[in-house]
Amino acid sequence: MGTKPGMVPPPPGEESQTVILPPGWQSYLSPQGRRYYVNTTTNETTWERPSSSPGIPASPGSHRSSLPPTVNGYHASGTPAHPPETAHMSVRKSTGDSQNLGSSSPSKKQSKENTITINCVTFPHPDTMPEQQLLKPTEWSYCDYFWADKKDPQGNGTVAGFELLLQKQLKGKQMQKEMSEFIRERIKIEEDYAKNLAKLSQNSLASQEEGSLGEAWAQVKKSLADEAEVHLKFSAKLHSEVEKPLMNFRENFKKDMKKCDHHIADLRKQLASRYASVEKARKALTERQRDLEMKTQQLEIKLSNKTEEDIKKARRKSTQAGDDLMRCVDLYNQAQSKWFEEMVTTTLELERLEVERVEMIRQHLCQYTQLRHETDMFNQSTVEPVDQLLRKVDPAKDRELWVREHKTGNIRPVDMEI
Repeated sequence: MGTKPGMVPPPPGEESQTVILPPGWQSYLSPQGRRYYVNTTTNETTWERPSSSPGIPASPGSHRSSLPPTVNGYHASGTPAHPPETAHMSVRKSTGDSQNLGSSSPSKKQSKENTITINCVTFPHPDTMPEQQLLKPTEWSYCDYFWADKKDPQGNGTVAGFELLLQKQLKGKQMQKEMSEFIRERIKIEEDYAKNLAKLSQNSLASQEEGSLGEAWAQVKKSLADEAEVHLKFSAKLHSEVEKPLMNFRENFKKDMKKCDHHIADLRKQLASRYASVEKARKALTERQRDLEMKTQQLEIKLSNKTEEDIKKARRKSTQAGDDLMRCVDLYNQAQSKWFEEMVTTTLELERLEVERVEMIRQHLCQYTQLRHETDMFNQSTVEPVDQLLRKVDPAKDRELWVREHKTGNIRPVDMEI
């Protein structure tokens, strides 16, 4: 991710004569003024000047120090890592060091990027870290699976992972509202049903039926009025114990979600701004190093005090640009760390709210089924008197009662005498 430092000859006092390097090797100066060498073919890097014989260091007995470690593609000292195509420098390993690999030789750097940046967010490269440690490895938690952006299925853009979580939450709130509307429709059906039952119970059809059958028939009509009352009570309880809680739950949910959205979005914007500063600082460093390289080339053509002063000034500017890059990288890492912390906290809160929502809906639907069972029991109780009277219907008794009331005489006629 870093930029390539400029190639310069050794400063006065460091090497007394023009550097003669083996084929494929080039000499560079770090912004701090220290020389190192890069094999452009193998991307191997060493602080020591390579000899013309392959694999043999120029000073076998000399001490080689490690290059600075890299963090997010940058040296910890603020120097950007080597060119974008190599990112982390490979270290030249000589045959002479084969017995002392664990001593003071520079640490190996992988030739591939160990991080990738997507929409200003730095992630571990899958090739270097295929199985990153999960925060909640035993759960499918929101805090582990919504860091990257996802391509919008309805367009060519992308949707941030956090936005997907917000959409899930808002969709859940909408589903909750629709469930409440569903229960409201159920209540309306109950109310209409109760009204129709009450109206039917007042119907005068067949009201003149007499005897035990007449009593049973009257009880059938009365049971309708009782059943109507049961359904009215059921609808009232549905309203107070199911519909209203569903509708009122998380009343300010959308407002709270907007606060979370704006907070995370602001942190993401800050992250993007810091990333832009890193890119700007990297570009500035490249320009300073190119200027230093140009001044150095001028020195090779013509030696003069003025040219040497220009080189010193260019080196100072290059060093300052390296320091600026280090500062920008540090600010970027701080912004990303803050964004990471807030993402974890907020996603866990969204997860908690989702669990709360599901549990709340489950409880109220259980209340619905309980009320439904109670309604069935009450309905059954309204027809029990009807069952009892129907078992007592006796056609003989009904006939006796009717005869007693309507008889006209009990003497049979006799024949007339002549």
